Amino acid sequence: MEFNQNRRRFIGQLALVTGSLCLPNQLLFAAEKRNRYKVAVIDLMILKRQKISAFPLAKEIGADGLELDMGGLGNRETFDNKLADPITRQQFLDQAKALNIEICSLAMTGFYAQSFATRPTYQKMIQDCLDTAKSMGVKVVFLPLGIQGDLIKYPELRGAIIERLKVAGKMASKAGVIIGIESALDAKGELALLQEVGCKAVKSYFNFSNALKNGRDLHQELRILGKKHIIQIHSTNEDGVWLQNDPKINLQEVKQTLDDMGWKGWLVVERSRDAQTPTDVRRNFTANTTYLKSIFQAQ
Repeated sequence: MEFNQNRRRFIGQLALVTGSLCLPNQLLFAAEKRNRYKVAVIDLMILKRQKISAFPLAKEIGADGLELDMGGLGNRETFDNKLADPITRQQFLDQAKALNIEICSLAMTGFYAQSFATRPTYQKMIQDCLDTAKSMGVKVVFLPLGIQGDLIKYPELRGAIIERLKVAGKMASKAGVIIGIESALDAKGELALLQEVGCKAVKSYFNFSNALKNGRDLHQELRILGKKHIIQIHSTNEDGVWLQNDPKINLQEVKQTLDDMGWKGWLVVERSRDAQTPTDVRRNFTANTTYLKSIFQAQ
C-alpha cells in the first residue's frame, strides 16, 4: 500500500517537472507563430509621406510596422528625402521606438513613374536610399521598376535594367541591405530576371495584386519564386473592396501556401480600399490590417 502511494506520488512529481520543462518550448512556439508574420502599412498610402505623424496613425490602425517612402523624385538628381537630415532621422527613430512601430522597409516609389533603366543619376538615388536605410537600421528597400521599366511593354530595356540591378546589388551587399524589386513580369519571368542579375542582395518584393489583376494563380506564383527569392510582400489587391470582402483572394489559403513554403516576414498593406470610402484612411487600413492579423497572427 505504502509502495503504491509512493509510486503515484513519484509519477505525479515527474509529470509536473516534465510539464514545466515543456512549458518554455510551448511559449517559444507560440511566440514564433505570432511573430512569423508581421503587418505594416505604407506612410505614402496613409497620406503621411515622410511625416512623423505616420507612426501614431500606424499604431491607431493596428499595424506592427511602417514602410517609409524616400520622398518625391521628379526631375531631381535624387529623392526629396527629409530623412537625410540627422535630426529629423533621429526624431523618426525615437518615435518608432516610443510607439513600438518597426520600420520594415524604405520605398523608392519615385521610380513608379520614372525610368530606372535610363535615369543618369540612378546610382546616387540608390546610394542615398541605402545610406538612409543603413543609418536607420533598416534591412530592406523597395525598388519598383514602374511603368517606364515594364519589361513586358518595353523588353528592349531588359539589358540595361539587368546591368543596373547588378550595380545596385553590389552597392546593397556592401551596405548590408536587400533590394526588393517589383516588376510587371510573371513569377517565372521575375525569377529568370533575378537569376540573371545573380545577386543575393536583389530579391522580389512580391505584390498580390500583380498576380490577381493579370489572372495568374497567386499560389503558383508564390511557389515559383519560392521562399529564398521573396523578401517582403505587398499583401493587398487593387482598390474596390476590403480584403475580407474580396472574392479574388482567400487569405486562409494564402497563409497555408506561405506556411508550406516556410516563408516568414512582413505583409505590407498597400491598397484594397472600399470604393465607397476611398479616402477614409483609418477605416480602410484598419479593416485590412485587422483582417490580415486575424489570419496570419491567429494563436
